[in-house]
Amino acid sequence: MSVMLTKFESKSNRVKGLAFHPTQPLLAAALHNGSVQLWNYRMGVLVDRFEEHEGPVRGVHFHLSRALLVSGGDDYKIKVWDIRPQNRRCLFTLHGHLDYIRTVQFHHEMPWILSTSDDQTIRIWNSTSRQCIAVLTGHTHYVMSAFFHPKDDLIVSASMDQTVRVWDISGLRKGGSSSSGPGNFETFDTFSTVKYVLEGHDRGVNYAVFHPTLPLILSAADDRTIKIWRMSETKAWEVDSCRGHFNNVSSALFHPKSELIVSCGEDKTVRVWDLAKRTAIQTFRREHDRFWVLASHPNLNLFAAGHDSGLIVFKLERERPAFAVHNDMLYYIRDKYVRSYDFNTGSDIGLLSVRKFGSPYMPPRTLSYNAMERAVITTISSDNGLYELTSLPQQVQGEVKDSSVDGKKGSGQSVIFVARNRFAVLNKATQLIEVRDLSNSVVRSIKPPVQTNEIFYGGTGCLILSSTSSVVLFDLQQQKSLAELNSPPVKYVVWNTDSSMVALMSKHTITIAKRTFEDHSLIHETIRIKSGAWDDAGVFLYSTLNHIKYCLPQGDHGVICTLDNPVYLTRVKGKTVHCLDRSARPRTITFDPTEYRFKLALLKNNYEEMLYIIKTSTLIGQGIIGYLQKKGFPEIALHFVQDTNTRFELAIECGNLDVAMETAKAIDRPECWERLAQQALKQGNHKIVEKAYQQTKNFDKLSFLYLATGSTDKLSKMQKIADARRIAVLRDVGMYPLAYLTAKTNGLEELAEEILEAASLTAADVDDVPSFGPSTLAPPPVVTDTTDLVWPSVSAGENFFDKALANGSLEGGIEPSYTNGDAASGALDAWAEEEAHEDIDPEEGGWDLDADEPEESLVHVNGDDVPEDEELGAGANPGVDETELWVRNSPLAADHVAAGSFETAMQLLNRQLGVVNFAPLKPLFISVYRSSHTYLSPIASLPPLKLNVRRNPAESSPGRVLPVGVISLDSLRTELAEGSRFVSQNKLTDAKTAFKSVLQSLLLVALTSDAEAAQWRETVTSAREYLLGVSIELERRRVAEEDPSNVRRSLELAAYFTHCELHPPQMQIALRSAISVFAKANNQAHAARFAKRLLELKPDPKIVATCRQRIAAGDRNPRNAVEITYDEFTPFEMCAATYTPIYRGSPSVHCPYTNAVYMPQFAGKLDPLTELTEIGSAASGMPAPW
Repeated sequence: MSVMLTKFESKSNRVKGLAFHPTQPLLAAALHNGSVQLWNYRMGVLVDRFEEHEGPVRGVHFHLSRALLVSGGDDYKIKVWDIRPQNRRCLFTLHGHLDYIRTVQFHHEMPWILSTSDDQTIRIWNSTSRQCIAVLTGHTHYVMSAFFHPKDDLIVSASMDQTVRVWDISGLRKGGSSSSGPGNFETFDTFSTVKYVLEGHDRGVNYAVFHPTLPLILSAADDRTIKIWRMSETKAWEVDSCRGHFNNVSSALFHPKSELIVSCGEDKTVRVWDLAKRTAIQTFRREHDRFWVLASHPNLNLFAAGHDSGLIVFKLERERPAFAVHNDMLYYIRDKYVRSYDFNTGSDIGLLSVRKFGSPYMPPRTLSYNAMERAVITTISSDNGLYELTSLPQQVQGEVKDSSVDGKKGSGQSVIFVARNRFAVLNKATQLIEVRDLSNSVVRSIKPPVQTNEIFYGGTGCLILSSTSSVVLFDLQQQKSLAELNSPPVKYVVWNTDSSMVALMSKHTITIAKRTFEDHSLIHETIRIKSGAWDDAGVFLYSTLNHIKYCLPQGDHGVICTLDNPVYLTRVKGKTVHCLDRSARPRTITFDPTEYRFKLALLKNNYEEMLYIIKTSTLIGQGIIGYLQKKGFPEIALHFVQDTNTRFELAIECGNLDVAMETAKAIDRPECWERLAQQALKQGNHKIVEKAYQQTKNFDKLSFLYLATGSTDKLSKMQKIADARRIAVLRDVGMYPLAYLTAKTNGLEELAEEILEAASLTAADVDDVPSFGPSTLAPPPVVTDTTDLVWPSVSAGENFFDKALANGSLEGGIEPSYTNGDAASGALDAWAEEEAHEDIDPEEGGWDLDADEPEESLVHVNGDDVPEDEELGAGANPGVDETELWVRNSPLAADHVAAGSFETAMQLLNRQLGVVNFAPLKPLFISVYRSSHTYLSPIASLPPLKLNVRRNPAESSPGRVLPVGVISLDSLRTELAEGSRFVSQNKLTDAKTAFKSVLQSLLLVALTSDAEAAQWRETVTSAREYLLGVSIELERRRVAEEDPSNVRRSLELAAYFTHCELHPPQMQIALRSAISVFAKANNQAHAARFAKRLLELKPDPKIVATCRQRIAAGDRNPRNAVEITYDEFTPFEMCAATYTPIYRGSPSVHCPYTNAVYMPQFAGKLDPLTELTEIGSAASGMPAPW
């Protein structure tokens, strides 16, 4: 027996009563603090709490068929509750007991409630009439429990008077309740008789219960024993006792499906006993909590135990059946028999018995099938893990053979076939994987690379190793890890049909990955995941405790159907799911795959299938509409929606003006017309804009629209309407003279006469009307009449679905082909090794190279600030922005920066050159971006136009346009030469700043040819060497100033400076500086060697004479006063961090950008030389897009 499988646990006050709901995943708990809790143990949530009892509640029970719960407590009251979600309340209370109520129970058929109490009575109540119909008396002490027989008219009760009584209540069923009257207790006893009094316990009995099917009684008592009693028609007697508890036994139950007894007690244990042998099988112990009550589910393999600090729901064994699928056959284990099930014919045959394998109380855990050899390996968790290899019979005749006949056994926690004649065995204790042949002989032993808890099939010759935090794809032949994924502990692995995809299932997560663990996606569930299977379309279906769900390869998932009880999926074919239930019986579930097939077609751009589903299925609901909107397909969602408001929203989103116009007419609200006008204006459809403005009576915007489109006729009509309205307003308010003047001025003679007549005036009364001649200002002529033209600024062509649905056919749907915008990264050609030296006359005024003079320290100067330009505005062009084309067309970071896509530029620099610190590059990024755009203001009142500056302005193809190259190699080589001059002038801090600036700018050079690429690498190398040399010399001067006694380090640094690859003028300076420093330290031999190197550079005659003097001095006195770590005859490279030599053959790491060398301990750290890159990181190098 394995450890207790805990399914749910809660912390609360002491639990004294428990009851499972017969059909729903509900558990009622009676608490010592007076409340009754209602838990959903499957979801692990508290559903409700009933608080009306006063004092501890000791008994609860659910009705078998109605939504009722009964509870009894120390307040002498029995309460019946309605547990329907919408109406949870106390229906009524039963009064009659005179002391604490211990247990309550509904009858399985009759409307009866059974209760026991410390008043030494057992009462039966009619829940319909709400009256007490019987009182059973006879116990002489507290009655601790009483329960109805599951079939017969019997009651068993347990009392602290050390007896168990069996009561016959058949008289009650025959109609005795009809003559009952409230309060007449003596008459009640005539309907029940004591059939048996069972005496045998030495102390009070706490619990007694009937067996579900056999004539057995179980009792638990304070004498620390559990007694089994047998009944016949005439008598009852003790069969045996189970001894082992160290304190009072609180409760004991028969296992509803197995020959087991489960008990709990105040010794803080739950114990499992063999009913046949009366021996203890397993003990589950808690440290601090006494157990008070046990409950078993009437149908499921579930138990609940209440203790001092809460409750626990547990199983005694795994219910997941062991199974394996091969082609159209399912091999599984039920009742310790290996069976085969044909998915096509439904044939179910027993093949092999495994009843003698492992513990008789535990089913096999896993099954691995070998189709080539027709063999199976079963594993079981008993005895610390066992496995058995057995061949299956070709055909079954007569009695099924037992695996013990020719089975080969061994110990191991996880065992699977890995090849035709090989299987792997994991031993968790020793952390060894043994590969064995079919004779069970060890072929190879392998130490897994991670702490492995379980192994799974990973393809021929490969394993998937599951650890606590990752899964590893491991090659057994090469004994190396091929791939690794971070994941919670994986419990099950399912491969699809062609083994191209794998699902790694944990308790609450599923990882969908390709065969090599690439392109993986993670799905998380809040409740436990039970099983999974792939369908033919590449969609993974999986089951949880209460759902069957689907998962698409990229991670989208949804619900297919709801389950009453968990099932274990074995195969998915079309619209049918084949599965095993918890009793290991094959089942099929029919479902509708339309939703996930539609989503899969959407992801694969399979328009024909999508259209077929739209036409043939009723795929509706907010879920699918929201999914289409989320994925950017509102035009497809439009075909599913019937609701007018939703159709309008979708039509506006996808720019379908026809549908938007149609729905706006139906809705007819001002805000809808305003949104339609905005959308139509964006698309340039001024006719719809006109209609919308007319509906909202927005005459200001309408008149401006007529002016913009040159609609002079409509503009004149609007003017006449406006004039007529003004005149009408003046007439309505009695201002007739003003109305007459307005009409007369606008040439409305007839209307003017009507106004005079209505006002009883004549023309003479208003003869002082001034006469105005016609205006000489003519309106500007319309150059191009666009009244009947629409000028769309946004493309809104018919899509595939609009055309197909209009034509009524599936033709014309072609899956679009996509091109990958990322250019392939290629290695650059070999770089030129020899440097082109530039002759620069050294200005030596700043260097004190006389051997007899003391050295002077340099003053550090900060680098120049980068000037900031003023902020740029943003242009807005229809269609694809040219800057987006730049990003698509180029794999170079410089072009991405020019386009303003700083994030992708940083990703490219990191991937190509290992750059991780981008703060120093910010001014460069901004400068390059600003230099790639210019702005033109044609009219002062309008915002400026943004113009993108190209480096190939003659190019017209959108796939080839590129931004201007802001930073050129020539300018950087000039800057590098300026840095060299700083070195010659002894301005080392300025030189260091200049060389760093060159290296930063080189990252943003747009290369166009192999020759440029070679020059670029040459410039990077030269800048690195100068920067390294200047850094070494600055360090030497710092040491000489701060620690004058450290002469040795000063000499070493001076020597190392001479090994940097500098141009001849600067190399002469480095050598003369070294000669001077070594001569001062009286290291004549070294000074002579440096002098010989200096002569090779053919310096000035004065310098030649000085060198010959140093060589002569070295020959006369060939010794060194200070021993240093310096060997010029062994090739070495300088560590750019420690300024120490790394000799050939010694381990080292490199900067992925400059190729500077570092000691191995600097791997993963920021390069101190450039302060840009991560030392030792993998980088692809600069691509060659030309």
